[in-house]
Amino acid sequence: MRTDARAHHDPAVRGFASDNYAGAHPEVLAAIALANGGHQIAYGEDDYTEHLQRVMHSHFGASAEAFPVFNGTGANVTALQALTDRWGAVVCAESAHINVDEGGAPERMAGLKLLTVAAPDGKLTPELIDRQAWGWEDEHRAMPQVVSITQNTELGTVYTPDEIKAICDHAHERGMKVHLDGARISNAAASLNVPMRTFTNAVGVDVLSYGGTKNGMLFGEAIVVLNPDAVRQMKHIRKMSMQLASKMRFVSVQLEALLAKDLWLRNARHANAMAQRLAEGVRQVDGVEILHEVQANAVFARLPHDVSERLQKRYRFYFWDEAAGDVRWMCSFDTTEDDVDGFLMALKEEMAR
Repeated sequence: MRTDARAHHDPAVRGFASDNYAGAHPEVLAAIALANGGHQIAYGEDDYTEHLQRVMHSHFGASAEAFPVFNGTGANVTALQALTDRWGAVVCAESAHINVDEGGAPERMAGLKLLTVAAPDGKLTPELIDRQAWGWEDEHRAMPQVVSITQNTELGTVYTPDEIKAICDHAHERGMKVHLDGARISNAAASLNVPMRTFTNAVGVDVLSYGGTKNGMLFGEAIVVLNPDAVRQMKHIRKMSMQLASKMRFVSVQLEALLAKDLWLRNARHANAMAQRLAEGVRQVDGVEILHEVQANAVFARLPHDVSERLQKRYRFYFWDEAAGDVRWMCSFDTTEDDVDGFLMALKEEMAR
């Protein structure tokens, strides 16, 4: 059995399965090393977490407060608990990560009901929300209290600021709050070419799950409370949800490394650009259909099932809907032009067989 510190994988191997497959950005790793010296107070009373609050203010306004957590599911579940009562429900798209990819955690851990709506492009609208936003006084029905949207969506589409404002206004008029799952919020901001505040606190979002892992962090996300009046006892709920890091400085310093300057934007712009390069190449391959507008760092496509299976032996990626032959190809901050071009060549070769 090997006991030295050599790599257990080939660092040259690349894939298009997930931006979670990528490593950590060197600037993030350097920040972790910087924070490693000496002792700091535990559980968030350290200098790095304090400074992170000022960094978040620069992006989301003076009332924003960041609560670092371990992961995206933890951020979403903790945030939704703080926004709902025991009898509360959350309206979301059927394709939402909280509904499809979090193992039932919102229901099992937060004890809330998800009220889902079919959204072909992954985006909710006021009209779609109203399919589930009713029956507040009906004791036989979970009470709709929150609308949760994802920016960018699980289908790679991006809400405009006006679309999110319409959702927030509509929800607030009905006494509901708005949560934004921002696992790829940086990619959305890069796609729209606007600051993140333009489609969050500026248009009425109450709480944000800020995603860093998919954009170059080693681990960790943050719940960002944009409207303090919308939540209750976030600190206590974070602890009860097992999301309170004792050595929080190592999460906070990563978020600071992304957000204090422009690393978050550089990484996201690059990943988006690689997805555009991939999409442009795919459009030139007969027999492959791009399913959704490519607006961020994801390309959804439909191709023969046997071609995908052969291609998966050369590059890792996932089926999105295996029965239909739909696949998802993701680009990350470290995807290179050579990676994209090599994948396109492999795709063409397998399509020609």
